[in-house]
Amino acid sequence: MQFAPTYIERQPLTAEEEAYNFLLEAICGGRYRRGDRLIAEDIASEVGMSRMPVREAFRRLDAQGLVTLRPNRGAIVSGLDIDELHEVFEMRGALEGLAIRVAVAKIGERQLAALERMLDEMDDYRDESAEWIRLHRSFHEYLCSLSGRPRLMKQISALYSLIEAPMRLWLQHSEKPLSARQEHAVILDAIRSGDVDRTEVIVREHIEGTVPALIQFLQSEK
Repeated sequence: MQFAPTYIERQPLTAEEEAYNFLLEAICGGRYRRGDRLIAEDIASEVGMSRMPVREAFRRLDAQGLVTLRPNRGAIVSGLDIDELHEVFEMRGALEGLAIRVAVAKIGERQLAALERMLDEMDDYRDESAEWIRLHRSFHEYLCSLSGRPRLMKQISALYSLIEAPMRLWLQHSEKPLSARQEHAVILDAIRSGDVDRTEVIVREHIEGTVPALIQFLQSEK
């Protein structure tokens, strides 16, 4: 059973969307890393389309901060420096905190049971980092989607795309924290209590608490 919002799961409808999804997956999956040059002709040939949709996908990724366009020279994978990483996690904490504040009153036992099943599935994939990251994102996005705020969710999803690549790299080379299940279970316990303020604080602390270990790893890789 899949719980991610429909805007994550929709199928490509155009060549531009197909090119965008291909590049997003390649960047988030670590195939293309910070500083790599992306050449529209090469990517178009690999995907099997003309250059124009690829260039449009570059523009879309540039607007999201994932690549930097260079006139007549394709695009460069941007990545995030340490200060930018801090900023993105702070933004995630603020936006997801808002989403959960709105969502708490709308979450019942059926939604909580679905979230528990998602945590079980995350546990099943502790040794497969890419799948664990996907399931972790689905958990958070489903939880926030219960706010019923689609514009807010669009912003949260965009922030996830910015950090997915370094998160995958980190978890491929590090053990997932043993507290991961417990930290997510604490969020669900807070929701059950109906205490909106406490739930928001727990969500924000959970998100921002990831930053020190992630940054330590990224600095050790330099």
